Amino acid sequence: MSRRFRVGLRSTLRTSESTDLLVVGLGNPGAEYAGTRHNVGADVVVELCRRHGAHLRRSREQALVAEVRIDGRRVALAFPQTFMNESGRSVGRLCRRHGIEDPARLVVVHDELDLPVGILRIKEGGGLAGHNGLRSVSDHLHTRDYLRVRIGVGRPPEGRSGADHVLRRPGREEATDLARTVAEAAEAVEAILRDGLDAAMGRYNARG
Repeated sequence: MSRRFRVGLRSTLRTSESTDLLVVGLGNPGAEYAGTRHNVGADVVVELCRRHGAHLRRSREQALVAEVRIDGRRVALAFPQTFMNESGRSVGRLCRRHGIEDPARLVVVHDELDLPVGILRIKEGGGLAGHNGLRSVSDHLHTRDYLRVRIGVGRPPEGRSGADHVLRRPGREEATDLARTVAEAAEAVEAILRDGLDAAMGRYNARG
């Protein structure tokens, strides 16, 4: 079976040089969502920009985008400016723009309710765990086979919905744990590029 995307976006121009890796951090745009659990994926993209001296800029693909070189490889970093439930509209355009046709060259970084706070896991394909951002991306790309870097935000306390939980800012102790994991997730993305998926999974998925 072919692993190529079917993004169907003929109106979007492709850059002259294909990108080695497209890293998309999911979240909601706007200051009111900054620092919430749902935006930890976007925080990883910001951290990668900081590490590599880049600045996110608005693009025609409904995203904030930067391009960097990591170990000599060309990497596009993006934070979709659609709301979470419509992330796929932006990601489809970004894949077309950057010549991404193989799911193995797309990394989506996102929050994960099914993982305890601060736990990081790398995954290739699989289910969506009820995550509407992943659902939108999968629907637009017609595949679930892209790579994911999952950041645990834990289950909500009794009486609070999952949606309410992820749209809240964590307390001080939890925020410290998540900040550490965001930095670790940025390292994991670099490891995927430098060492390959299997080596990165072996290193980061074994951590507690």
